[in-house]
Amino acid sequence: MNTQIENTRTRALRLGVAGPVGTGKSSVVATLCRSLRHEFQIGVITNDIYTDEDARFLRAEGVLPVERIRAVETGACPHTAIRDDVTMNLLAVEDLERDFAPLDIVLIESGGDNLTATFSPSLVDAQIFVIDVAGGGDVARKGGPGIGRADLLIVNKVDLGPHVDVDVEQMLKDARAARGGAPVLAHSKKYPDTEKALCDWVRHLHQAHVSGTHIPADPGPMAPHFHAMEEGGYIHRHGDETHPHVHR
Repeated sequence: MNTQIENTRTRALRLGVAGPVGTGKSSVVATLCRSLRHEFQIGVITNDIYTDEDARFLRAEGVLPVERIRAVETGACPHTAIRDDVTMNLLAVEDLERDFAPLDIVLIESGGDNLTATFSPSLVDAQIFVIDVAGGGDVARKGGPGIGRADLLIVNKVDLGPHVDVDVEQMLKDARAARGGAPVLAHSKKYPDTEKALCDWVRHLHQAHVSGTHIPADPGPMAPHFHAMEEGGYIHRHGDETHPHVHR
């Protein structure tokens, strides 16, 4: 039997959830846990810089047994722990899988970051990128590796469109154009049909993972971005080991 297929059958599907601050990543994770917990054995890893706030939110919601929800405090920009050095997250995932074997799905929620955040394929098998209507109707047009090449793009909080003067249909059209036909899901926790569509997508992904037909794809390194500091700051370029930082 093919070793790669055998490996996918003996460990959980690892699914990353990334996106900017406030887009509703934790709510997406909560929806998946609440809706799928009777079909799959699920565990969750959350990421924040200095807090376990997202883990505490999920525990308070009662979406899973509290011991299956664990927090990683990155101590640095969240994208560093999901892209550059995934060690702390990888260890947390492996500990979770060992303690509750066999798990079917491990959801790894990134700390809130900007439009450039992507997961390393050494950490996750697939990734969801979440943007939201309240962040502005032009967000999808801005692109980036997460928007353009994640396995699924969620345009969240579509119920808020009329309240924030955003044309949701145009935003979805822009998102589909940015992704060249890759899946885009309009989503709101107030619309059960969109929650069902999200869960159906994860069911299909899990089946592909188990059968060995899903091949993890790297969305590409995060775009260069500026880190502000007390004395200026620096531009951080991922994937360039020769010149990882350009200081200003």
